[in-house]
Amino acid sequence: MTSPKIKRALISVSDKTGIVQFAKGLTEAGVEIYSTGGTSRHLAEAGISVKDVAQYTGFPEMMDGRVKTLHPKIFAGILCRHDLPSDMESLAQHDICSFELVVVNLYPFADTIAKPGIQESDAIEQIDIGGPSLVRAAAKNNKFTTVVTAPDQYDAVLTELKSAGATSQQLRRDLMAAAFAHTARYDQTISGYFASSASADENSFPPTIDLALTQSAVLRYGENSHQQAALYSSTSNGDANLVDATQLNGKQLSYNNLLDLDAALNMVRGLPNAACSVIKHNNPCGAGTADTLMEACRKGFAGDPVSAFGSVIGINREVDADTADFLASGDFFVEAIVAPSFSDTALETLKTKPKWKKNVRLLAAGPLSSGQKVWEYRNLLGGMLVQEADNQPDNQSAWKVVTETQPDDATMQELQFGWHMVRFVKSNAIVLSKDLALVGVGAGQMSRVDSVEISIRKARADRAAGSVLSSDAFFPFGDSIPIAAAAGVKAIIQPGGSVRDQEVIDACNEHGIPMVFTGNRHFRH
Repeated sequence: MTSPKIKRALISVSDKTGIVQFAKGLTEAGVEIYSTGGTSRHLAEAGISVKDVAQYTGFPEMMDGRVKTLHPKIFAGILCRHDLPSDMESLAQHDICSFELVVVNLYPFADTIAKPGIQESDAIEQIDIGGPSLVRAAAKNNKFTTVVTAPDQYDAVLTELKSAGATSQQLRRDLMAAAFAHTARYDQTISGYFASSASADENSFPPTIDLALTQSAVLRYGENSHQQAALYSSTSNGDANLVDATQLNGKQLSYNNLLDLDAALNMVRGLPNAACSVIKHNNPCGAGTADTLMEACRKGFAGDPVSAFGSVIGINREVDADTADFLASGDFFVEAIVAPSFSDTALETLKTKPKWKKNVRLLAAGPLSSGQKVWEYRNLLGGMLVQEADNQPDNQSAWKVVTETQPDDATMQELQFGWHMVRFVKSNAIVLSKDLALVGVGAGQMSRVDSVEISIRKARADRAAGSVLSSDAFFPFGDSIPIAAAAGVKAIIQPGGSVRDQEVIDACNEHGIPMVFTGNRHFRH
């Protein structure tokens, strides 16, 4: 059969973006508009003729708007099959109008629960009941009913309506798929919110997890050019992040850019002073913290200047003019920079002065917090691993000095910096730091001894001397300690917990090196 002519539309939207212009277009096309509550008032105030749903059904809105569209005269009009005589006879028998167009988007549950200090009672009031029912009914009956759930769909509907007085079957099917995705995301957000607070045991996991993700971008390719890739956004990002960041300059971000920028941002998140991380292949090749951002960046790029070529940078302060001048004047090739924000002067400098100019990606992520407790997902063939992300600060009151020699205050500050940094290095991870800057990194080795030797070689003799060593997990043997001592390492921090801990402690005592046990490891596979 031919597509049914759109004679009536039911409009009830929470997000009113563009709804007045859309309703005017419907009116001009001869479509009668029925509406409820706030949407009805919004359209009427714009001079659009609107029929009130309560007057049509003969049943008033009640319970502060909790009940308004849940009525047979609404749902029969949406679900009727126009090619089935018995359905159309039922409409006539009960004086019911057909609705060929349903325009509904749902209460802002996700926005509500993202607000700090939100009460559960407030969240509950943002659980839409009638809206999802209307959307699902219209989507089910897409052979005859057009369902619209987002402002960016308005133009396509108006274009077909004005040319044919109806929508095409293909458009209705596309809108149907989008509608079911819309309600699925909505339900998943609600389910996730209550699952996180359903048990007194905060470490419990729900029996099922439904991930609702919205496509943000299709990328040029994945890790390699033969792999297709896309970026998706979750409904509960919370902290400043790459997906929601605003790109201020540069080419499209690649898959690898996004992975590295995420690591760069996480590495500087939560540090009290100005900080800069320089990331290459998801590992730091330099990082530093200082009183000024320019000095922090200078420390970061001094870590491993050769490896820093083609790196991405994470910064935890607004990029100021001095920092931008430093980056622009140096012989650096930078793929991307992420920071909370950029001053106007800094932005102009980075876009015009250095050799990268229009090519460098500049991303403003917004203010950084220390990091909310979130779940982390890793794919396996046939399933998925889920864990609490390792993004919370360590309890330093539980740290213990286990050697005869005690670290002084300055050394302890250096150990704290190194311990923060080592959690962002792939295991087996060893970090050498000096003057609150990374000077040597050993990453991703099968042997911890190899990681120690690589970090020392990267640091070079002059910088290794007087540095402190951080290890993401315990030393299984004491063999790394003489190597570190020979390089001039002055203190060590590690989790402890090996059956040979005493052997390692004895080796440190032999060389007069203070060592701290944290009691907490930071593997990063």
